[in-house]
Amino acid sequence: MKRSDILTPLGIFIGSTMILVGIYANGGWGGAVLFIQLSSIIIVLGGLTAALLINFNLDEVKLLGRVFKEAFRKNDHNLRDLIHLFIRLSETARREGLLALENVVEEVDDPFIKKGVLLAVDGIEPEVINDIMNAEITAMEERHQRGRAILEKAGQYAPAWGMIGTLIGLVLMLNNLTQPETLGPSMAVALLTTFYGTVLANLVFLPMASKLENKTEQEVFMKQIVIEGIIGVQSGQNPKILEEKLSAFLSDKDRESEEAKLEDEFVGETINES
Repeated sequence: MKRSDILTPLGIFIGSTMILVGIYANGGWGGAVLFIQLSSIIIVLGGLTAALLINFNLDEVKLLGRVFKEAFRKNDHNLRDLIHLFIRLSETARREGLLALENVVEEVDDPFIKKGVLLAVDGIEPEVINDIMNAEITAMEERHQRGRAILEKAGQYAPAWGMIGTLIGLVLMLNNLTQPETLGPSMAVALLTTFYGTVLANLVFLPMASKLENKTEQEVFMKQIVIEGIIGVQSGQNPKILEEKLSAFLSDKDRESEEAKLEDEFVGETINES
């Protein structure tokens, strides 16, 4: 089960707070009220919604809620746990044969790992397994890209609709130069629509799209390691050799931590034996 990613709401909260603090510092809460303009909100959100409906089909628009949720979720992938899983699978395969992996893999929640292990148990050639698994990765990247494209387009359209609101406000202002009392509200519409559009693009849509892209890259990286592990298990590699091979994907910090953990376990076993 995926956990919530605190950094996404924290970033939005900090950004919004800094904007409010900047407004308050220059005009107090009375100045903050001036930044609430219903007509500007309608122009930006209404125009943005219309543009997205034109740009995408209904099925893609329905993905928007799921895409937003994904930006607030944290990847639970743990590389060290993954390595330990394949060491266990390798030991089982060498001791009891590949067919014994069917029982072990039932405990695994990840459908990608489960599918790869079952292909190996069925005796599929390593090259074919590699092709099948990589095809799944390509399909996953395509799905993620389609979902991410909605946020990227929203990030492009929001400032544009802000500018459209600015043009509307300027036209209203210039058309009423003989009525000084209308200049303030017209100028507010002109400036606030650009403000809303820019904030939405640069605090919400574009950062979320970049975050989702990073998450996709991390997931692809983990799945490539899974493929290496499955092929290693199927080929009957020594668990120690497989561990060394997969540990190459660990960062230097994680590798040092893993080595320290193994040393502690070794010392503990030595003490228990003595």
